[in-house]
Amino acid sequence: MRIKPPNKDSRGIVTAFYLTSKAYEHMGGNHDEIDFEFLCNNGETYMLQTNIYANDEGGREQRISLWFDPTIDFHTYGILWNQHQIVFYVDQIPIRVFKNKSNVGVSFPSQPMHITVSIWNGEPWASNGKRIDWKRAPFMAQFQGFNINGCKSQKPNKYTCYSPHLWWNDKKHWQLNPQQQRAYEDLRKKHLLYDYCSDRGELHKECHIR
Repeated sequence: MRIKPPNKDSRGIVTAFYLTSKAYEHMGGNHDEIDFEFLCNNGETYMLQTNIYANDEGGREQRISLWFDPTIDFHTYGILWNQHQIVFYVDQIPIRVFKNKSNVGVSFPSQPMHITVSIWNGEPWASNGKRIDWKRAPFMAQFQGFNINGCKSQKPNKYTCYSPHLWWNDKKHWQLNPQQQRAYEDLRKKHLLYDYCSDRGELHKECHIR
């Protein structure tokens, strides 16, 4: 998806692009979600937050500073999701990798999901405790160039979506290639602002797996 969030004076307004499952609570279903969220919480610059929910377990936020002003022009935000990893991309650069560690008890998104975009009032959480300046409304986010390659879920046989004949399941997409890995490490060194493992790591098993 190509996205342009509202301008810089939109403190507390959250622009989101995400995948989400339906949770059928009466049937014991749990919620999966993969999120991009644009946060402008100081009235001047944007942060990009990503989050992952698996089996109703969230709290996996990471935040990066963007190396450009996302309000001036459209940029491309993408997600690769297969049974091996989830990778978040900004302009083809990987900014976050979440590996499938379900074999050691880490929940990993595995349910059918649909795609949603939204813009919403995130105060006080997304406004740093301050009020939204509604005199600056309307706040407008712009979306274009949506594209998806996916597998239509065929319950109960979801494993047809794990076929190696689907391009995203090819072995080269099981991990980052060396060039992507270098770009990923460089970006994290320069732009990572917050990682949930740094203050809530004891709550998430994956934070202790190397």
